[in-house]
Amino acid sequence: MPIKVLAPEVTSRIAAGEVIERPASVVKELIENSLDAGASQIIVEAQGGGAELIKVSDNGEGIPAAKAELAFYRYSTSKITNLDDLGKISSMGFRGEALPSIAAVAEVEVLTKAISENIGRFLYLKHGKVVRQESRSRSQGTTISVSHLFQQFPARRKFLKSESTESSHITHVVNQYALAFPGVKFALFLDHRLNLQTEGDGDLRQVVSKVYGLEVAQEMLDVIGRDALLEVIGLTSPLSLVRSNRSYLSLFVNRRWVYSPLLARAIEQAYHGLLMVGRYPITVINISLLAQEIDVNVHPAKTQVKFHHEQIIFSVVEKTIKGALDRTPIAKLKAVASPDIAWQWSNLEVKDREPVFAAPLLPLKLPVLRVLGQIANTYIIAEGPDGLYIIDQHAAHERILYDKIMAQWAQREVEVQGLLQPVTVELSPKDEEILRANMENLTQFGFVVESFGNRNYLIRSVPLLLGETKITAAIDLLLDTLNNKEDSVPWEEKVAQSLACHSAIKAGQQLSNDEIRELLRQLEQTQQPRTCPHGRPTVIHINSYQLEKDFGRRG
Repeated sequence: MPIKVLAPEVTSRIAAGEVIERPASVVKELIENSLDAGASQIIVEAQGGGAELIKVSDNGEGIPAAKAELAFYRYSTSKITNLDDLGKISSMGFRGEALPSIAAVAEVEVLTKAISENIGRFLYLKHGKVVRQESRSRSQGTTISVSHLFQQFPARRKFLKSESTESSHITHVVNQYALAFPGVKFALFLDHRLNLQTEGDGDLRQVVSKVYGLEVAQEMLDVIGRDALLEVIGLTSPLSLVRSNRSYLSLFVNRRWVYSPLLARAIEQAYHGLLMVGRYPITVINISLLAQEIDVNVHPAKTQVKFHHEQIIFSVVEKTIKGALDRTPIAKLKAVASPDIAWQWSNLEVKDREPVFAAPLLPLKLPVLRVLGQIANTYIIAEGPDGLYIIDQHAAHERILYDKIMAQWAQREVEVQGLLQPVTVELSPKDEEILRANMENLTQFGFVVESFGNRNYLIRSVPLLLGETKITAAIDLLLDTLNNKEDSVPWEEKVAQSLACHSAIKAGQQLSNDEIRELLRQLEQTQQPRTCPHGRPTVIHINSYQLEKDFGRRG
């Protein structure tokens, strides 16, 4: 097959395929251009899920009339000039591919006026070519209308989802940039209906109230952390406010909206052991660092970045989120309305920035509790200095045992007991594979396992707390836990979780008052007494105010 150079119309469509995946991709690129132009107000309109019309208007610096057509040439950009600039990119866009890629797959109209000119410039493009241009009046800024997206490409258009689905993707894009730039006033109209409108006053919490609702905004915890290399600032949800998927993680690097498994793992690690499996926080954070510390030129759509110091980034983000979770704001109800405690995301200069928000904070530790009794041989009832506490005895004992096991493992001093009579277990092929893959790790926890032929194994010793009963069931649970690939929990924590769960006091087990008091004493001494290792709550607290309200003593 002969080698040949592709025709320009083919290369332009290939570039469009890399940059323009769906209508929301167009919205993203146009918003980024508006932000790079210094806009303080951006209005987005979409019709027919964006396939019929996308219109983005801003009050940015505009495009000089003489350069308006040049903006639609491939690799034309005002944001970099030489090779050195690629190592310190600070603008949202820089590749010079967005506008020509959009024009290659849609009809485009542009009306722009630069701050230095008296009259604006209008261009109409079809099939990537300028077919009409003229002078028109306009205030400073740019309006770009994109219509009939993919109309000439039925193979591409048929892969678009329903109008409602495509509109939801557009909404998500605009929401993310509103969260990234609370100092910019955003408005979104979908089929002529107002979907989002932000104030543009720099208050992140206000934007969260517009995107997720007032109650969520009031509950969010303030996040701020600083290192010599970076600063982390934003909001994250308390343990009581979670979602069932990761789509509520809004991650920004120098206010660039990014997809970053590294940052997502750091956040999830901060919540590790605090949330139930399958539950995720709402987090909005911006990472500020020098442009030389990141590489944003790794993806055509600029949605991914590489960090030069990944371990430092991971550590600072994890510690910062953990710090937020260790505190609970008292005056949450006034947090949205009061301007003097609002977060202000200023420019990207890290060294000069100081946190504005300073709410009184309370620790999440358990107070000293007085035992009142036991319900259904499952829940412990106790009194604290501020109301009633209900403790799940199994979950509480799980937390105690887990912390004990992890402390022993950290010192490589796990207590072991040999079995007088080895226990024989028969494993499935899948479980046998898991066992072999983790044999060395299990040995560190005190398991001595020997092959007995034909998928049979002899268990000769186990961790002391496991006892000598139901060892087969414990092994089954342990192997199943180790086989879970959906979470990022380290293997040693999986083993400790499994052992703690199997060995803990069970629901329905009657306890004496002395046993209950000892259980609570040990729970109070743990680092995370309010959740079990799997993230389930150990304690439900009903404060005195709520009790008085429920009994009609308060209005």
